[in-house]
Amino acid sequence: MSAAAAAIELVFSRPETTQAVTRGAARLLIDMGYAPLLEVCLPNGRRADVMAIGPKGDIVICEVKSGVEDYRVDRKWPEYAPYCDAFFFAVAPEFPQDLLPDAPGLVVADGFGGAVVRDAPVAPLAPARRKALTIALARLGAMRAIRE
Repeated sequence: MSAAAAAIELVFSRPETTQAVTRGAARLLIDMGYAPLLEVCLPNGRRADVMAIGPKGDIVICEVKSGVEDYRVDRKWPEYAPYCDAFFFAVAPEFPQDLLPDAPGLVVADGFGGAVVRDAPVAPLAPARRKALTIALARLGAMRAIRE
């Protein structure tokens, strides 16, 4: 391999990175037994990039960060905690992980799958909120299935 070929670095645009990380995080959640939905509006007006429900009814949210600037300008992520049992950041493999806080979980993903690098702390939802979110997720999934 020539030096020029070795120096080529793949650079993806932010939308391509977002799409790849989202796809990989969703695939990881499926592999873990969860049923994910993408771009879910929450009762507080925020939008979760990936929200999934597990076989025992536990709810997780993955907030996708496409790059350093995306993370630095977006400080709304603590507002997701009241709507999930566990919260993860999902980032591309090249994302500098030391920029992220220690408290949320961490998923590293690409377009083919992902891995949990750090488990998320679990803060169980109140039963009434869990029921409301479970019904909302079921209805959203059903409506999306009908529209396809």
